[in-house]
Amino acid sequence: MEAAGLELDGVSKRYGATVALDGCSLAVQPGRLTGFLGPNGAGKTTAMRCVFGLVQPDGGSVHWHGAPVDGAARRRFGYMPEERGLYPRMRVGEQVAYFARLAGMGQAEAGRAALGWLERLGLGDRAGDRVESLSHGNQQRVQLALALVHDPDLLVLDEPFAGLDPLAIESLGELLRERAAAGTTVLFSSHQLDLVEHLCEDVAIVDHGRVVLAGVLDDLRAAARTRTVRIGFDRPVAWIPGIASVRILAADGRQFVLSADPDADVEAIVRDARRAGRVARFSWEPPALSELFRDAVGESAASVADIDMRPARSA
Repeated sequence: MEAAGLELDGVSKRYGATVALDGCSLAVQPGRLTGFLGPNGAGKTTAMRCVFGLVQPDGGSVHWHGAPVDGAARRRFGYMPEERGLYPRMRVGEQVAYFARLAGMGQAEAGRAALGWLERLGLGDRAGDRVESLSHGNQQRVQLALALVHDPDLLVLDEPFAGLDPLAIESLGELLRERAAAGTTVLFSSHQLDLVEHLCEDVAIVDHGRVVLAGVLDDLRAAARTRTVRIGFDRPVAWIPGIASVRILAADGRQFVLSADPDADVEAIVRDARRAGRVARFSWEPPALSELFRDAVGESAASVADIDMRPARSA
């Protein structure tokens, strides 16, 4: 793997008695989508703000392509904060162009770029409207335009999918893939683990201010200490697996999602299930991202709703 574009090395930050970052180390590769995950209060937003100089770390360092991050580098960064940072009475097009000027673009170039991104994000006809007149989802799109208008080399997005409808989520996901394919380094946080699993090549999971799991998602799944078993019955059953190394992650009566040790006896699991009813579908696969997350930060941090209940393959 090539050298990281963005690196946080041992970054620490305290707010009085509260430890926000505790030796946080993170590497984000160029041209790839990296999901930045963790429970509420784990330190994700503080780490992102350190990249942009909005928070001054107490210790550690932040580097971009091997050099300390300075003002010139930050002008080539794009940031979308979770908390909206828009001027509500300013007109949409003027606001996006203003942020383009802050990034060093000339007036005419900034105006063209602003209108181009608003068109791309479905807001071309709202350029003359005040921001405060837009819906929550459209204000999200304006914030994204602010982050993208100067074609940044690094794109950092804090919960960019929050409040978006399914079509907008799909459109934004495709846009992030496009930016990564063009060479942009992309880091974004999200609590929507299924979405991260669908989009990202790399993930980093932070808990209590430290990165507790990071790497290529496929490699992390393959190396996990559990496997996911999906069993589908042809009718609802009341089944509790009678095998010590197997536990239920989610169930709806017909579809069961189980966690098992990698060396568990698969045939024994199937036999046990068949005592409860006719097994119509079965699969054995590496764990989903939700299970990796659960193992990394604890049971309470991820809910059963995160488990993918899609049907298993036919047996």
